[in-house]
Amino acid sequence: MTDFDAYIGNEYVRWRGKPKRSCFILECIFNPLLFIALIWGGFDLMFFFIFKNVASLSMPKPLQGFIWVFFLIHMMPVWLYLGGVLFSFLRQRNIEYAITDRGIYFSSGVFSKNIEFKPFAEISDVSMHRGMIDRMTGCGDVAMRYGASGKYTTGGSPSGVGYTIQDIPDYQEVFQLVRRMQTDIYADTMYPNALRPENNPGYNTQYRP
Repeated sequence: MTDFDAYIGNEYVRWRGKPKRSCFILECIFNPLLFIALIWGGFDLMFFFIFKNVASLSMPKPLQGFIWVFFLIHMMPVWLYLGGVLFSFLRQRNIEYAITDRGIYFSSGVFSKNIEFKPFAEISDVSMHRGMIDRMTGCGDVAMRYGASGKYTTGGSPSGVGYTIQDIPDYQEVFQLVRRMQTDIYADTMYPNALRPENNPGYNTQYRP
């Protein structure tokens, strides 16, 4: 049993999945930072070759060392981009989602695994998104917002109070499942009709406390 299984416990799991590796890695490669890294790296390489030719002309060794260090630091956007692509394999391995009869579990992390749980009663809206790489790989995202001012994010990592089930092949089924369960459970909680007795007719759903 994994940490994720232990965290879920005895809840009834309606769906469980992970981001599709090919889609997740491609999105990490072709992100906005790629163009910045290419332009930044191109200019730095151009100046590097100029410096290499100049350094061969009796430039003092301490000055050469300083310029080498400067170039390494100045290439930081390139290193950040390459690091993000390399670590994407570890991130994809630790990302996992589970939809139970009580809410949604999000697992994320790089070197460690973080697990969060959000109940259906706190979801304010659900939406579906498909980018270019999603369409190429047959995947999609299901985004949820918690509260009135939530922001969406990816990979299950919260930004404000928004979460996304990212890069899954069965995105349509998951979207319908989350929307249906969120509507049923939220309405059954907010409008109990019979003041929520042991058997609550409420919204006339199959869910019971």
